[in-house]
Amino acid sequence: MNQLKLKDIIKITNGKLIMGDENELIENFSNNSRQIASGDVYLGIKGERLNGSIFFEETFKNGAKGAILQDIEITEDIAKKYNDKFIFLVDDTVKAMQQIATYKRSFYDIPVIAITGSVGKTSTRDIVANVMATKYKTLKTKKNYNNHIGVPLTIFELKDEEALVIELGMNHLGEISVLTKIAKPTVAVITNVGTAHIGNLGSRENILKAKMEILEGLDEDGYVVINNDNDLLHEWYLENKDKYRIITYGIDNLSDFMAEDVALEGQRSTYTLKNKNEKVEVPVGGKHFVLNSLCAFAVASIFGISDNQVKKGILNFELTQNRMDIECLKNNITVIKDYYNANYDSMKAALEYLGGIKQNRKIAVLGDMLELGDYSENLHRMVGKEVAKNNVDILITVGNDAKYIAEEARKDVDIVIECKSNQEAIKEINKIKREGDYILLKASNGMKFGEILEGIE
Repeated sequence: MNQLKLKDIIKITNGKLIMGDENELIENFSNNSRQIASGDVYLGIKGERLNGSIFFEETFKNGAKGAILQDIEITEDIAKKYNDKFIFLVDDTVKAMQQIATYKRSFYDIPVIAITGSVGKTSTRDIVANVMATKYKTLKTKKNYNNHIGVPLTIFELKDEEALVIELGMNHLGEISVLTKIAKPTVAVITNVGTAHIGNLGSRENILKAKMEILEGLDEDGYVVINNDNDLLHEWYLENKDKYRIITYGIDNLSDFMAEDVALEGQRSTYTLKNKNEKVEVPVGGKHFVLNSLCAFAVASIFGISDNQVKKGILNFELTQNRMDIECLKNNITVIKDYYNANYDSMKAALEYLGGIKQNRKIAVLGDMLELGDYSENLHRMVGKEVAKNNVDILITVGNDAKYIAEEARKDVDIVIECKSNQEAIKEINKIKREGDYILLKASNGMKFGEILEGIE
């Protein structure tokens, strides 16, 4: 395996070595000054409010071997004080990270599966990575490290792995273009095109355009894996099926990998893989997780992973925290935590999951969906219609725009409670909850719905 040295970083970033040995071996990076480990290289990122480079001395005291910094003066006294460290200055630390990550990616001739989409990319990432891990030592994106900083940090973690499953996120046009050219995927997965960030992008057609930027970095012999049930992706497939190596998955539209005899239960789903007579169990309820598992079958087919291995990987995968995460409280009350982010598509999926639960009272606690711009009122009203459609017994809303959810749902839902704050919602939940209830907590991350979970008695 090729080794990354400081002199390589000097060459590819065109920065300036202030002090240190250019033959220093670089193995681990961190941009968190509080969690730096011995031997790490500290990346001082400059944000809108604070330049992280000012904390480099703290990282040196905690064992960092060197630092890559910007917009900071290094005095002679500091150079003498830390003469066993290195300090390297660049014009832009984030750009330098991306350049270094691109260079490090070139060391690895391994499967790289890049996943993007308006909703479901994290859960798809988790299930695909678990399936890939049945054959390969696999690294996957941690937490929400899917942006211009997170993608380089993920690639920096590559050591002796044999496969990488990496998530690419975006808020605007042009962002995935940058990320895919760093990751250079051998397989590009697009889970769907919905309404997330439509306030920034203006239309679903522009969202499709943004997602398809993933193809700019795709290996020339690479594969594209798409959810063929999504209307815009289905249209794209029909127009481009002769231009790319495309593998489709779906439930409704004819696809390469399809589910039939789908049975959705409270905390699991089962189906038969069409044309293979394979019975598949998914340890999470909801139609969208059936689609995620079909995506895993599609990806696995590229790498010769057997159906039995795929089924094992699906059965044993675990969701990233706060994404359709199930927690059982006292009195047999079940809370569905899905408040990392929210848009119409993920709201719809979560409500369909809740609606599929039988013989229990269903309470939906829904908050504002953010970053929707001029589309906000209409999309919140559409969520209200989904509440009614999925036989929710009680609706509690929190936030300014969530009032539109309440207005629409009130036409068909008997009990609708509008709250101005999380604390008010907590009081209402504790007043009405009873044994055996299922409670869905769903909102954008900025609504801080974790507070509600903590307040349920």
